[in-house]
Amino acid sequence: MPKPEFEFFKPGNIPWQRADDRVEGLYEKILARDPQSGDYTRLLRFEPGTDTSPNGTLAHDFWEEVWIVEGSFVDLRLNRTFTAGMYACRPPGMQHGPWRTDEGCTTFEIRYYR
Repeated sequence: MPKPEFEFFKPGNIPWQRADDRVEGLYEKILARDPQSGDYTRLLRFEPGTDTSPNGTLAHDFWEEVWIVEGSFVDLRLNRTFTAGMYACRPPGMQHGPWRTDEGCTTFEIRYYR
């Protein structure tokens, strides 16, 4: 089954849930998911003070597109700060992270395997 069809709606009723048990302060809100392919769209929220160092540097087997909606975080590996309005397109295998944020950050992400 592909991602469900949705007309515009306010996702306020979709609950935030822990995105990773190893990282305190990291929450996701899944907006749409294709359970067969694993593709999904989500909001990811880093609460102020979140540090994803327990996850180390990431690289995965899917495409990931990320838009920073609000706030900022520091990529600890690159020693660079990324801020609201910035965009990334990561092909499978691209290394990224870990991150730390003092002010908090929210991203909009699309992940897919094609």
